Amino acid sequence: MNQKHIKYAVMMALLIITASLCAPVFAANDGPIQVINNLSDFIFGFIRAVGLIILGFGILQLGLSFKSHDASARANGMLTIAGGIVIVFTKEILTLITG
Repeated sequence: MNQKHIKYAVMMALLIITASLCAPVFAANDGPIQVINNLSDFIFGFIRAVGLIILGFGILQLGLSFKSHDASARANGMLTIAGGIVIVFTKEILTLITG
């Protein structure tokens, strides 16, 4: 066998090995509804993260208002905490409303 035949045999062997290792991958249960549900879970996860940040900020405001004895800042802190709790539980609230 000469050089050309060896190169051809190696190339064919690599092609056969590559073709035998490829397997079709099917997306089971990944229809349009599942894609929408995944997007909804992502969006509600993002909203929950924002709600946790607001909740933390409200706790910080409330703590600082106790230190400075400021009644209006205390009220703002409590309102911010209440708003953060509502935002954190948005998905559960919407589920309760829609049934």
